[in-house]
Amino acid sequence: MSQKLKFRHELKFFINYHQFYTIRQRLKNLMLPDKNVGPTGEYHIRSLYFDDMHNTALHEKLGGVRDRKKYRIRIYNVEDKIIHFEKKIKKGDFIAKVKESLTRDMYESIMAGNYEVLNRPDKPLMMELYNEMKHNLLRPKVIVDYVREPYVCHNGNVRITFDKELRTGLHATDIFNKELDPVRAIDDNLMILEVKFDEYIPDYIKIALQLEGLNRQSASKYVICRKFLKFNTWEDY
Repeated sequence: MSQKLKFRHELKFFINYHQFYTIRQRLKNLMLPDKNVGPTGEYHIRSLYFDDMHNTALHEKLGGVRDRKKYRIRIYNVEDKIIHFEKKIKKGDFIAKVKESLTRDMYESIMAGNYEVLNRPDKPLMMELYNEMKHNLLRPKVIVDYVREPYVCHNGNVRITFDKELRTGLHATDIFNKELDPVRAIDDNLMILEVKFDEYIPDYIKIALQLEGLNRQSASKYVICRKFLKFNTWEDY
């Protein structure tokens, strides 16, 4: 990849709503809301995850492979103003992300099976995706849908997000379908707390989070939704 990768720490936790209200109350005095939030302090994320003919991303995660990658198309608030095709790279507890913008027409072409729109030698990620789709049958697998409440702190470049109402679109693959009606993929009382940072977390944020008392989890939203799909629709991996 010609884009220089910037790896960051990423920690994930399952928390319940009682923990959420407690932690959020502490953080509100220490961190700022992300500039992209709406009036409620949140925004909606919908991603379409891809995997190859061997379900490599799924099986590597389930198998505990520490260095791996995932591909997804991501949109916000079910709008097409921003459409990104992203590659998320994981090395142990570190993550990096590279992405390219798509137009709505490019998205529709990809979904129709016309991968030539990605045949862009001047854009390494697009060429990687093009080759994965042609040679490894990289295809859409599952929609992951949730509401995010994000906070940021420039000291340490810390980003803390509360990801609520994790849902999946089952066998649907059109992320722009406003009638999708995705179904809940985890317990109603649970959400995912994600903590991302560069080199360190300031002590005052560590104290507010009290991470030692939380339920650290490693399952990705992609895996949670694929497993939900398998157990509720008899999908075969």
